[in-house]
Amino acid sequence: MTEKDFAEALSPSERRKSDRKKLIIDVKFEGGDATGIANTRDIGVGGLYMTTSAPLAMGTPIFMKMSVGEREISFSGIVAYTDPGQGVGVRFQDISKEDESFLRKELELE
Repeated sequence: MTEKDFAEALSPSERRKSDRKKLIIDVKFEGGDATGIANTRDIGVGGLYMTTSAPLAMGTPIFMKMSVGEREISFSGIVAYTDPGQGVGVRFQDISKEDESFLRKELELE
């Protein structure tokens, strides 16, 4: 299933609510039975896509930590999309207003 197919299959309330920018950085994660380091493919203030072969099912709570510029950001999320063997889309659950503002500025989303 391509991203376009997936986006079309979702109801409007399930679709991404924020823009994303292509950005490849390391992200450390723990979720389900998986722990590791993945790379982001794109990121926004509402979530990210990370490349990983870890088996993470939709709905799996996940904790992530990454460095953007000089700042380390830690947050939790939930797996909102899976592409088995390729990666997962994660919707942020508890990103602070401060980190959200920082990401907006860093990613030039304002």
